[in-house]
Amino acid sequence: MSVTPEEFKRIVAQAEREYPNECCGAVLVKEGCPEDRVFLQCRNIQDELHAREPERYPRTARTAYHIGPEDFRAIDDRVAKGYHPLIYHSHIDTGAYFSETDKRIAVFQGEPLNPNATYLVVSVLQGKVADANAFAWDPGRRDFLPVPFRAD
Repeated sequence: MSVTPEEFKRIVAQAEREYPNECCGAVLVKEGCPEDRVFLQCRNIQDELHAREPERYPRTARTAYHIGPEDFRAIDDRVAKGYHPLIYHSHIDTGAYFSETDKRIAVFQGEPLNPNATYLVVSVLQGKVADANAFAWDPGRRDFLPVPFRAD
């Protein structure tokens, strides 16, 4: 999965602007029509969930993200119309890896919520994007593994 240079610039700008909180969003690309793309900057509602139910949501937006329901529906609607999603989020003051929490969010009962999704994790160190890595579901290994990522 690749993003355009402009899309990557927008992801970087959002990640740096929302620091010290994690950002989130999606790039959706129509199957068979790569020029049909939708960039969706999402709202991280993790702090709202934490404020309402701190026992259920013990982490804040500094260490977690939760895509808001309106944004999630917009992504889901596009996926239903044949778009492949690249879901992105940032990690704050740590590396661009797919964490155990990221895995838990991306699966339900051991199966990926969207087996065609690519997940992009952007590392933001002291307010500046330092790295980015992509991950996708590998059905043979039953895990999310690193995949090539390009901003071209």
